[in-house]
Amino acid sequence: MLQQLLNGLFLGSIYALFAIGFTLVFGVLDRLNLAHSAVFTAGAFVGIELVTRGELSIWVTLPLVLVVGALLGLVVERVAFRPLRGRHDAHFAGMISSIALGTMFLALLQARYGPDTTRFPPGAFPDVRFQISNAVVSVLQVVILAVSLGLMVALAVLVQRSKLGRGMRAVAENPHAARVLGVNVDRITSVTFAISSALGAVAGVLFALNVNTAQISMGFNIELKGLAVIVVGGMGSLPGALVGGLLVGLAEVLAVMYVGSSWRDVVAFGLLFAILLLRPQGLFGGKRVREV
Repeated sequence: MLQQLLNGLFLGSIYALFAIGFTLVFGVLDRLNLAHSAVFTAGAFVGIELVTRGELSIWVTLPLVLVVGALLGLVVERVAFRPLRGRHDAHFAGMISSIALGTMFLALLQARYGPDTTRFPPGAFPDVRFQISNAVVSVLQVVILAVSLGLMVALAVLVQRSKLGRGMRAVAENPHAARVLGVNVDRITSVTFAISSALGAVAGVLFALNVNTAQISMGFNIELKGLAVIVVGGMGSLPGALVGGLLVGLAEVLAVMYVGSSWRDVVAFGLLFAILLLRPQGLFGGKRVREV
């Protein structure tokens, strides 16, 4: 039982990191960026290439992937969202535009890396394990959890205590009023997309390390899980994305343990339906009125 709880915690931390990047854009800008999963996939492939061809350690690779993800986030904002922001249907148009751009990202990844499964080379991370009671934990799992939680804590501190974070909160509350008060809304928007995609790209590397595989289609399933996480935790809530990710991860591994592997998605998305019925705003979400 302890082994499954720990496995769910490690898996859930990756879901949470992906979902926090997802919900950051939604919570601050009220935009649903469906190219986020393509950035997740790109992060995994770029990370593997840096380790395999560049012969870099995983500790050097992670910061570089963070930068690559941030640059992709800027591209998403400039190409998929900014040209459409003056339209009356900017929310829907931006979502569709982000799907198109994400598909282009995946096509470029396939052109470079091919359709086959890619893996980290043997020895990319030391295979060291230790025992906690009757559970076996690898150092890789501990690092995944530590990196995920560290990035989430750093983001929380940034949003709550920095000038940039105050600007984000002002834009989230009322972008028109924030602009009148002198907040550079365009800059806040760009930085928000950059941070969101940086977290998504690192989540891709951690996921690929965890399962030791990367595929062009790997982002589709994680995108659905990310949407489930932000609905369970509360749309736009960063603490909710953290708790929601851990809950979905635990639900999956417990479903595999007690019911069977074919039921893992049934249980995970069943949790989503239960939350929608019992608490539509999510565990940490609040009912509020926002100016469009």
